[in-house]
Amino acid sequence: MDETKLNAEDATRIFDALSQGTRFETYRLLLRYVPYGLPAGDVARLLAVPHNTMSTHLAVLERASLVTARREGRSIIYAVNLSAAGPTLSQLMSEMGFAVSPRRGTGTAAFPQLRPGAANDRVYNVLLVCSANSARSVIAEALLNREGRGRFRAYSAGSRPKRKPHAMALDLLASLGYDTAPLASKSWDAFAGPDAPQMDFVITTCDTAAGEICPAFPGHPLQAHWGLPDPILVKGTEAEQKAAFLATYRRLAGRVSAFVNLPFEQLDLASLKERVSEIGRMEGATDLTLSGQAA
Repeated sequence: MDETKLNAEDATRIFDALSQGTRFETYRLLLRYVPYGLPAGDVARLLAVPHNTMSTHLAVLERASLVTARREGRSIIYAVNLSAAGPTLSQLMSEMGFAVSPRRGTGTAAFPQLRPGAANDRVYNVLLVCSANSARSVIAEALLNREGRGRFRAYSAGSRPKRKPHAMALDLLASLGYDTAPLASKSWDAFAGPDAPQMDFVITTCDTAAGEICPAFPGHPLQAHWGLPDPILVKGTEAEQKAAFLATYRRLAGRVSAFVNLPFEQLDLASLKERVSEIGRMEGATDLTLSGQAA
C-alpha cells in the first residue's frame, strides 16, 4: 500500500471518535502528558466530567486506538497513542499545504510507568493573583498544587481580597475531590515581605489585577497574565452561576496542565516567559456543558 496516500478508513475512524466534545478535549488534554499519561480519575477531574461518563469516552478512544491503557497499582493510566492518529493527521495537513514536524521525544503506544522526577529536584513557587482572591486565583491554586505533584508550590492572593473565597468556588472544588481547608483569601502584600516565600512566577488571572502595580516581590519572579472573565459577575439562576464557575475551572485546568508540562530545565528565561504567556492566550478545555456534549 502507498503509505503517502491518506487512508480514508483510518481518517473516518479517528474523526468519528473525536467528533464528540468531551472526547476531543480528553484527547487534547492527554496530548500534553505524552508519553506518560494520566490516571482516568485525573482526566475526569481536570475536565470536571463524572467518572462513569469519562470511562465511557475513554473506552471509545481506546477502541479507536487513539489512546492506550495500562494498570499501575489501583489506577488505570491512559496515554495518547501517537502512532494511530499522527500519520493520518500529518498526511491530511500535508495535503492542505501545511508542514508538520513530528513531536520529538515521544513514543508509540508504550509509555513508562511513572513520570521521572525533575533532574534538579527543584520546586517552583507560583503566586496566582486576582483582585479579590475569591474565585479564579483560588481555583488555580488548588489545581496547581495537585497537578504539580510536588514540583510546584502554588499560593494565591489579591490586591483587594475578600473576607473569604466564594462559596461556589469552594463547593465546586470540594465536589471534585480537592481539600479546600487550606484555601483562604489574602492580600498580596503578605508575599512581599522579607520573610515571605520567594516566588519563581507571579501569574495574574484577572484583567483588574494585571493593570495594577504589583508589590516588589522578592527574587524578581517571572510575571505572566492568564486573564479570564470573573464567574462571580455572572447573573441568572443558580444553575447558570454554577456553570460559569465550572467553565472557569475547565479553562484554568487546561492552562495548568500545559504549564506543569513545560520543559522548564530546557528553556532560557526569555523563552520560558514567552511560553508561559502563550498559555494565557490558549482556550484549553472550555466550552463543555454538563448537558449535551459532556453527558
